[in-house]
Amino acid sequence: MLENGEEFYPRIFETIAAARNEVLIETFILYEDKVGKRLHEVLMAAARRGVQIDLTVDAFGSPDLSDEFISSLTGAGVRLHVFDPAPRLFRRVNYFRRMHRKLVVIDGMRAFIGGINYSADHLADYGPEAKQDYAVEAEGPIVTEIHRFMHQAIRDGLPRSHWFQRRHAVPKIPTPPRAGNADALFVWRDNGQHTNDIERQYRVAIRLARKRIVIANAYFFPGYTFLRDMRKAARRGVEVCLILQGKPDMAIVQTAAAMLYHYLLRGGVKIFEYCDRPLHGKVAVVDDEWATVGSSNLDPLSLSLNLEANVLIRDRDFNRQLSDKLQHLMNHSCKRIETQDLTESTAWRQVRSFFLFHVLRRYPSWAGYLPAHAPRLASLPEAAIEPDGADRLDDKAIQ
Repeated sequence: MLENGEEFYPRIFETIAAARNEVLIETFILYEDKVGKRLHEVLMAAARRGVQIDLTVDAFGSPDLSDEFISSLTGAGVRLHVFDPAPRLFRRVNYFRRMHRKLVVIDGMRAFIGGINYSADHLADYGPEAKQDYAVEAEGPIVTEIHRFMHQAIRDGLPRSHWFQRRHAVPKIPTPPRAGNADALFVWRDNGQHTNDIERQYRVAIRLARKRIVIANAYFFPGYTFLRDMRKAARRGVEVCLILQGKPDMAIVQTAAAMLYHYLLRGGVKIFEYCDRPLHGKVAVVDDEWATVGSSNLDPLSLSLNLEANVLIRDRDFNRQLSDKLQHLMNHSCKRIETQDLTESTAWRQVRSFFLFHVLRRYPSWAGYLPAHAPRLASLPEAAIEPDGADRLDDKAIQ
């Protein structure tokens, strides 16, 4: 378990510095701040000693990388891929269907999965807006699954050609031996055959819960069936605790979640708002064994549009470790929301109830009718960066 950038970044940079053969990274956000520059430094050093590096970033989440930052990476041999590339003027227009995963695999032997991007706002010294978040470092057979998935994502996203097939063949590596007693499952959401895998695993765990459920999620606005499962669990005697943003990074996040408060509180769900700083985590524990950590929020974007990845862990020690961290948040950094704290009018509650029943109960099935597009990557060779510093991608690189 790795909490916040203080624990996550040193492990990532240390592991990349020790890499011998290969580094795979996917991230939604890569900023050219002190964290991004440190990542750049260790990737450059690894590439120069012959390590093969594939770095995939989202064009919407990482729109402002300079020519120098990019060209120095590609010049050193880093294969830089941009998800859904667009000209600078339009990079922040397409908000939907983003590559939101945060994954790392080193030498096919060690993987990192979670919600932490490469930006200084995941460090406490960033100030009051520093984010609270989590990631997992994993060894064992699950790493092979994530390694295969990341290579396949590159192959599926880039144009097919004979040269491409030879350059981006999925390498076959020996499966690492079991590294401990935990069972783990890698799950993802895409716009193809795995549109609801993460949500389904959450709902199965909630339905099987017997004692306790704690969900900490930054952006919470799931479908009606998810909310109904939470209420049913509470009504059969399960302690159901929900940790949400009390100091949101976007005001609409708290407004949307608050629309659900009456419905959940009446069903026996306990709601806590984390008030120390923005909550960015996407984690949960159920009973004494089940836990999940990943990139997927429980909102329309993550559950129906974005590309996401979580790891499910069945292990008492890990469950206890994450449970203790979440309990500490509830005890020391959260405000518990009670029914008397909700002051909106009865008329507004009736409007909201109508919305919840007649609209939200149909979500996320209606999201499938929205336009979808296949993942598209642009590989950026050194020649794709214009020498005049205009920060534009060569047409050939994005076709």
